[in-house]
Amino acid sequence: MTTQSPFTLKSRSSECAARRGEVRTRQGVFQTPVFMPVGTQGTVKAVTPENLQEMGAGIILGNTYHLFIRPGHELIEKFGGLHSFMNWKGSILTDSGGFQIFSLKELATITEEGAAFRSHLDGSKLFLSPEDAVHVQQSLGSDIMMCLDTCIPYPATRDETIKATDLTTRWARRCREAHTKRERLLFGIVQGGMHPDLRQEHAAALIDIGFDGYAIGGLSVGEEKQLMHDMTEATVPSLPQDYPVYLMGVGTPSDLVEGVWRGVDMFDCVMPTRNARNGSLFTSKGKIAIKNAKFREDQRPLDETCSCYTCRNYSRAYLRHLYKAREILSYHLNTIHNLHFYLTLMADIRKAIEEDSFAQFRKDFYSKLEHE
Repeated sequence: MTTQSPFTLKSRSSECAARRGEVRTRQGVFQTPVFMPVGTQGTVKAVTPENLQEMGAGIILGNTYHLFIRPGHELIEKFGGLHSFMNWKGSILTDSGGFQIFSLKELATITEEGAAFRSHLDGSKLFLSPEDAVHVQQSLGSDIMMCLDTCIPYPATRDETIKATDLTTRWARRCREAHTKRERLLFGIVQGGMHPDLRQEHAAALIDIGFDGYAIGGLSVGEEKQLMHDMTEATVPSLPQDYPVYLMGVGTPSDLVEGVWRGVDMFDCVMPTRNARNGSLFTSKGKIAIKNAKFREDQRPLDETCSCYTCRNYSRAYLRHLYKAREILSYHLNTIHNLHFYLTLMADIRKAIEEDSFAQFRKDFYSKLEHE
């Protein structure tokens, strides 16, 4: 089955696989390469939708598993979908819940039919089939929906990997058949563990089914960095060049640079928001731990090259005080900075690709780092 691609290529690097484009959803257009802030439960933690809009976020991520459990997709549908429920004007991608079920494996049982699991909130029995995953995401009003997949642990044997990947293929076919609201995009997820040949075979199987975009799943699950990059590099060339490519759950600023270098268009990760709440802040010179005593009297902004609201208005000393006092404002200001850093990094990457200077950008990015 063929689909019309929502992706438009704008420019391509002559030095690597990096490319600059845009993706059109029913909600509008967002620019790629893109980082999607994670709003698991219908909110990007510690910031408002208006904050995100001001930072230039074109798309955010929600999670099917969490919204299915609380407050429930039926309730959100009554409010006209997640956009109106949370007052977000941009696009929304929803993860299918496969990774959360994988993360809560002691509460879940995977069968051919789907995933039977217990709620992490109250222990109640729940079930999510591939058809359910699509139905829930359609009820949420997602602009980009993900197929339910079986995430493969690391390490796993080749036989375990083949068995789980084949199940993901069968589930992907069922998701495609359940996809009735075609104005919402549906992405397939390439699995295959740490075996390049299995990933390439799985990519071919998903292309045969036909999706609106293709994600690389099952990475950043404990494997070493180089292996993650190698699997990305092995997978991207197997995917259609005229469709968006999404590397799921990745990662650090350097992971984004390396992913773009290898041809990835879309990324998401909880790292900027989670790190912000833990006092770990990203700067152009690397990460800093704001709790450190050396910042007690430091009058400088977090990053003197940063134009975010936090850096324009507050000192490291004040941010350290807020964090040490466990003030709620600490989470807010830190999160604004970290997300702004990520979104600005992606805007700078897009500009470098347009100017065909991404190799130099990558070199400069690493030369500025004192640590990560």
